[in-house]
This record gives sequence, C-alpha cells and structure tokens, in this order.
Amino acid sequence: MEDKREREIKKPGFFLAVLPLIFMFVVLIVGLLIFSVDIKILLLICAAFTICLCMYLGYTWKDIEKEIVEKLAAAFPAILILICVGLMIGAWIVSGTIPFLVYIGLQIISPKYIIITSFLVTTVLSVSTGTSWGSAGTVGAALISVAAGMGAPLPAVAGAIVAGAYFGDKMSPLSDSTNMSAIATGTNLYKHIGHLFYTTIPGFIISCIVYVVAGAHFASSGEITQVDEIINTLAELFNLSMPVGLLLLIPPVIVVAGSLMKKPTIPVMIISSIVAVILAMAVQGFSFATCATSMVSGFTMDLFPNLTVDLNTIPEQVSNLLQRGGMSSMMNTTLMAFCAFSFIGALTVCGSMDIILERLTKHIHNTGQLITSTVAIGVVMIIVIGEAAVTHLMIGGMFREEYIRRGLETKNLSRCLEDSITVIEPLVPWSLAGVYMTSVLGVSTAQYAPWACLCYTGVIFAIIWGFTGFGIAKVKKGSDNYEEYLELTGKKEAVQE
Repeated sequence: MEDKREREIKKPGFFLAVLPLIFMFVVLIVGLLIFSVDIKILLLICAAFTICLCMYLGYTWKDIEKEIVEKLAAAFPAILILICVGLMIGAWIVSGTIPFLVYIGLQIISPKYIIITSFLVTTVLSVSTGTSWGSAGTVGAALISVAAGMGAPLPAVAGAIVAGAYFGDKMSPLSDSTNMSAIATGTNLYKHIGHLFYTTIPGFIISCIVYVVAGAHFASSGEITQVDEIINTLAELFNLSMPVGLLLLIPPVIVVAGSLMKKPTIPVMIISSIVAVILAMAVQGFSFATCATSMVSGFTMDLFPNLTVDLNTIPEQVSNLLQRGGMSSMMNTTLMAFCAFSFIGALTVCGSMDIILERLTKHIHNTGQLITSTVAIGVVMIIVIGEAAVTHLMIGGMFREEYIRRGLETKNLSRCLEDSITVIEPLVPWSLAGVYMTSVLGVSTAQYAPWACLCYTGVIFAIIWGFTGFGIAKVKKGSDNYEEYLELTGKKEAVQE
C-alpha cells in the first residue's frame, strides 16, 4: 500500500516548483503594502495554497503535518528563549535594573554618539558571547531605551544594535550560526572566521562611517532639559542611588557571564529573573504578586505601590520605557512561528527549492556567477524559510561539491552562507530573528533594516570579490580540500596557481 502511494506521487516541474514562491511574494506585497493585512493571515494563505499543491502532487495531510511539526520542534528552543526574554524584561523593569541602565546611560552617553556607541557596544558584547539575541535583548534593550530618552532616531539606533549584534553572530567562534556554517560546508571553524574578514571588515568600516555621520546630524539642542527630566523621574520612581545601583547590575551580569561560559541560555535567564525579583522586593519594595504580574503581563505604571508622583506629569518617554515586557508580549511571535512554519513545512514537502537549485547550477560558468548564485539563493531561501540553521544546511549540502569541483575551497562557500543567510535573517519580518528584534527593540524590521548596514554589505562584497577574484581561496596542493578535489575531478595531481 505504501509503495503504491509513493508511485502515485508526482515530481513537480519547474513552474510548479516556483509557483508557491511567486504566490508568496504576490500575497505578501499586496497584503502588506496595499491592504495592511496582518502578516500571520498572509502566511496562512500561502501555507494553504502550498498544501493544496502538495496534495495535488500526491502527498497526504499526514506527510505535510509531520514536516510542519518537525519544523516547529526544531524552532521550539528559540521560541522558549523568546518567552523567557519577555519574562526577564518584566523582571528587570520591576527590579529597577533597566531604569538604572537608562539612568546611567543618559548621563554618560552623548546624544551625538548614541548611534555609533550602540553599534560598537553590541559588537563587543556579541563577539564576546557569540549571541546576537542575548546582546540585543540585554544591552540593546537598554541602549534603545537611552536613545528614546534622548529623543534620538530609534530606527537608526535599532539598526545599529542589530548590525552590531550580528557582527558577533558572524565572527564569534561561540556563535551557533558561525559553527553551523562551518559544519554545513565541512570547513575548519577558525579558517572560516578568518575568511570572513574579507567581507565583514569593509562592512564594519562603512557602518562606522554611516553611524558617525548620522550622529553628527542628530541635533541635540533642547534635549538636555528633556534628559534631565527623565533622569529625575526615574530617580523618583525607583531606588537608583549608590551603592544600590551596583546591586541592580547583577541580573545582566549573570546573563553576560552565562553566555561567556557557554551555559544553557534558558536556565541563565531564569536565574537572572529570580535575582531581579529578589531585588525588586528587597530594594524597590514591590510585592511578589506585583513581580509576577510584571513577568507575565508586562510592567504598567499602576503597579507602583504608594506612588507619590502624579502620573499625568510623568514624561511619555518614561512611560514607554517602563510599560513593556512580560511573557504575553511574546505571544505574537509564537503565533508568527506557527503560521510561518506551516508554509515552510508544506514548501519542504513539495520539494520546490531542490528543483530550483538543480535548474540553476546548469547555467553557472565562472566563480563570480557561482558566488552570486549562492548568495542570491541564500537571500531568497532565508526570506522564504525564515530559519537560518535549516537554510545553512540545505545550501551548504547542495553547493559543497560544486565548489570543490570548480577548484574552490569550501571556506568560500561557508563565507557566502554567513553573508547571505546569517545577517539577512533579522531583516526578514516573519523570521524568528526579525520578530525577536522587533519585540525587544520596539522598532519594526522595515524601520531598522535600512540602518543595519552590516547586514547587507556582506552580500555586496561577496559578489564583488567573486568577480574580481580578491579574497577567493582556491584549492592548492596540501590544502584542506585538495584530496577531495582530486577525487571529484578524477585527476591524479593538480596544483591551483
């Protein structure tokens, strides 16, 4: 019976393979830009269309359901982290940790340098910890709050934070995506990181120039009074005096130390939240019930006990800073994941991407075309799939032998994966990374994407170096891929000049 069902399954032609992607782009463009429909509904429409195509090809609902469940299961750890981030932000606010970071930041960071400072600080932290999410969710959340207090352009600051966070996601040996790129292509981790300098350092320099120039145009006149007002209001609402303030730094220190020590993310976040709750009760005078409310539903101004400040006189920036967080704030992200992976699962079942890649490789004739095709497919696939790990493995496995056969070291391929997948993921509104960044920074992907310079300069330089030959590693006698090159090409001995 099973064999009969398998014989009845049709292999889609090229048109049917690309049809779900064409349908998705049309639905998203029309739905988002013209009718402003919630993206979750649009993704479900795309999923329904692709499911119908799968059934037309002979697949059963059980086949599709199994793939969707597997995709969700793979993403579930990230979803749990996201929910814990909401809980942790709620705990950090009620403890006074985030207010203290903003309180200090407004006093020591010049408005003129807030954008470049945000980029450099998140860059250092992400390289040290290897986590873009942790960097954006901790110091990034504090920096965006400082920027809001200054009246700084939030899209620019958020873009700088995302760019800095993903610099480390590319370059840190502690990063999951860096290791995944090396694993997917069979490349030595540290050779992979070293090869990334060719495309990442030019992007880093360009980003610094853009953020310094943008900061120079950021008018600071009239903002000092506003900053002072925010500082004074925070000091009235929370106990931020020294040495209490040093105690309030313990929760973020726990997260950073846990990341550096490569401890499991979720337990570290829970421990940080527990410490924050203890500080909230001991230092700020909140009850445990109030702390629980903040962690679940988010902090609100009416949670203050015995509030002596008139709520009507509190600056809007302070209210916006404090009234957020909580696990419930991350439920929109969870729903997004369910909707997105319904479409991705169905797309995987019908085999669209395999057929498209197979057709494409027949028309590649030189290194420039190969690298351009790799990064182009990487960008398209991360936009469609919205999940970096799966995309790394699919493209790495599909192109690896092609690179070696053409006399190119696999670290060229692993670099292309980072330049086109890792850093593009946070620019995709329906990816977990995109939704996460929007959730913790409070700025939409469409707003911060133009400012996240480092996230798209890699693609540009990868293509330029591909056609010029600069920074392209070729297989040579004694190199890592030399033996495999001889085997794939059938040559007994070859030396690439």
